[in-house]
Amino acid sequence: MSKRYTITAALPYTNGPIHIGHLAGVYVPADIYARYLRMRGKEVLFICGSDEHGVAISMKAKKEGITPKEVIDKYHNIIKKSFDDFGISFNYYGRTSSDVHRETAQEFFKTMHANDCFETQTTEQLYDAKENQFLADRYVVGTCPKCGHPEAYGDQCENCGSSLNATDLIDPKSALSGETPSLKTTTHWYLPLDRYEDFLRSWILESHKSDWKTNVLGQVKSWIEDGLKPRAVTRDLSWGIPVPVAGGENKVLYVWFDAPIGYISATKEWATQEGADWKPYWQDKNTELVHFIGKDNIVFHCIIFPSVLKAMGNYILPENVPANEFLNLEGQKLSTSKNWAVWLHEYLEDFPEKQDVLRYVLTANAPETKDNDFTWNDFQTRNNSELVAIFGNFINRVMVLMKKHYEGVVPPPNSLTKTDEATQKKLAAAPTEIAQLIEQYKFRAASQEMMQLARLGNKYLADEEPWKLIKTDPDRVATIMHTALQVAAGLAIVSEPFLPHTAQKLRKMLKLNEALGWDNVSALHLIESGHQLGEAGLLFEKIEDDAIAVQLEKLSS
Repeated sequence: MSKRYTITAALPYTNGPIHIGHLAGVYVPADIYARYLRMRGKEVLFICGSDEHGVAISMKAKKEGITPKEVIDKYHNIIKKSFDDFGISFNYYGRTSSDVHRETAQEFFKTMHANDCFETQTTEQLYDAKENQFLADRYVVGTCPKCGHPEAYGDQCENCGSSLNATDLIDPKSALSGETPSLKTTTHWYLPLDRYEDFLRSWILESHKSDWKTNVLGQVKSWIEDGLKPRAVTRDLSWGIPVPVAGGENKVLYVWFDAPIGYISATKEWATQEGADWKPYWQDKNTELVHFIGKDNIVFHCIIFPSVLKAMGNYILPENVPANEFLNLEGQKLSTSKNWAVWLHEYLEDFPEKQDVLRYVLTANAPETKDNDFTWNDFQTRNNSELVAIFGNFINRVMVLMKKHYEGVVPPPNSLTKTDEATQKKLAAAPTEIAQLIEQYKFRAASQEMMQLARLGNKYLADEEPWKLIKTDPDRVATIMHTALQVAAGLAIVSEPFLPHTAQKLRKMLKLNEALGWDNVSALHLIESGHQLGEAGLLFEKIEDDAIAVQLEKLSS
């Protein structure tokens, strides 16, 4: 494993709040990975920020009758609070509207322009005469030429995932006026992706063919085999970062060019805040760069942004881009415009202090290899049957028995049986098994291995029945409880990447030494004899049918 990691999570658009699809696809997996690496003593910089340019912002402003600046300020604060509430442990969360980002993105453009990394093209683009405006990206809607979806955007079809140009759409309409646009001549700078085809083929399809996810490799291969074409890096828009060279008047940097640079500008801002040097995190070969994204961002992070970094010459390339598929809701595609979503800030209003429940359910059902479905009934079942009945039940049993028979003071163990030794052996192996899955970006399986440790503790207590033996064989019960407490302590440690709020509560209940980390679990001696436990409390609570009925009613209204 590398000594330093730069972990990025896709910048969310600030044209609305974030929902469970965002959390499941990008932010919880990234947070699990970052937390795990920190627990292994690695140097980690976990970076994200608000993506505050692009057509979606302008359209939202127009719809709400406010300025783009008012839109981004409103949603930046909502999104950032949601991340904080759910324990997404960014080292820094930036904004692409910041001065540092503008300067950084413009510096990238000027450097590449000076080194002849761009070419200019004069083309005909769609134009809305009624609005007196060129129509880029999401200002155009129409039928996808690849799958026939009638509501494709000018940059992408969200039905089949294809990346498009606005002029590709069949029967295009202006999203501003609803009029059929005309074609008008304009000149822009393009990144000639065809120049990078050999590099991309070698770097991804050959060097990473065995360690990148098949959905990522498949999409990259499809793009390359279709023949890479020059991609515009500027747009005729009023909202965005001004093009910083002659001829760029009334033009801005295209959002796909400026947004990924936001990872670097956020790193600069973090470094200034911390009095550190930003360059090792992006320019040191000993740093491992990992991008967490959804599948709709694969082309930008695996073809376009790496080509930009390659053109700049002194930047590292991502070691992995573990993109997830999409999460659906009750059998239907999540839709912001149709309000078919579970918004994070609203979830916490209905389920206060149940952040970890949602984190767990989304991880256990993560769309890692295919689109998956979130249902409220599954949410309830996983909470009641797994978190409450397995994890919570084991800890509650341990704490109640310790309070009742030992006043919370850990008893010394006596001679071990084969069952004790087998239980300890499984506990010692758990961190390695979970670690291997996390390092392979198999977070769903890793969460289940973590839950297996809780199952192990429950089974151990059920088989040994210390509540029956306490009168006839107190020496044996002391050994059972000492062993069960080691499992509970191990669970407090290995659950932290998945259930950070719960893990902290459990550490407090056990009064676990804060210095104990991932690599201590295998040594087994996590809680010594004579240690005084803290006050017990319920880690999870049952969710009743009426609470679920409210959520289903909310969706149907």
